[in-house]
Amino acid sequence: MSIQNNLNDIKSQLPEHVTLVAVSKTKPVSNLLEAYNAGQRIFGENKIQEMVEKYEQMPKDIQWHMIGHVQRNKVKYMASFVSLIHGVDNFKLLKEINKQAKKHNRIINCLLQIKIASEESKFGMTLNEAEDILNSADFSELKNIKVVGLMGMATFTEDLNQIEKEFKLLKTSFDRLKILQTANCKLQTVSMGMSGDYKLAIDCGSNMVRIGSSIFGTRNYSN
Repeated sequence: MSIQNNLNDIKSQLPEHVTLVAVSKTKPVSNLLEAYNAGQRIFGENKIQEMVEKYEQMPKDIQWHMIGHVQRNKVKYMASFVSLIHGVDNFKLLKEINKQAKKHNRIINCLLQIKIASEESKFGMTLNEAEDILNSADFSELKNIKVVGLMGMATFTEDLNQIEKEFKLLKTSFDRLKILQTANCKLQTVSMGMSGDYKLAIDCGSNMVRIGSSIFGTRNYSN
């Protein structure tokens, strides 16, 4: 099936309230343009340099989501255009995003990454750490970022019961934190679920899914 057909097939299965992020990492611009011409406007990349290169070549009505782990020293390269940063896993990173957003007179939307997986390799903060950040005076001074939701990555496993438990943990965390409405914190987004488990994620409360291989085919990591 073509990228357009894959995209239409997935969109037809998504409830109206669920946002589709087309994960285009490692894929050539020609693939992204095919998705763009099929109506897709939100693309997710996990390497800042690759996202910058694609931003420069692609139409300017695209929302670019940074879905990978972010190094603070690279925030400046995407601060002028990134729409949403998914993987914010510490306060220092939030401060750097705020600093770089201010230079461009922007407010950058962010998701706090909560560690829901059992794997040590997964990044993220605990619910208590997120709560402490959002309640802190230091956080309230960050005028050029807005925390709009939470993101989580489940354990890489075939055990659907474990994945479901981890997804429900993220939704529970979201429900607990969403009462903390401040000028720079309005939680609306629960970003969880990928090609293999997005339907389960939606059942567990996700309203943003990150789908790559089901749209573009398997990734080429040899580049």
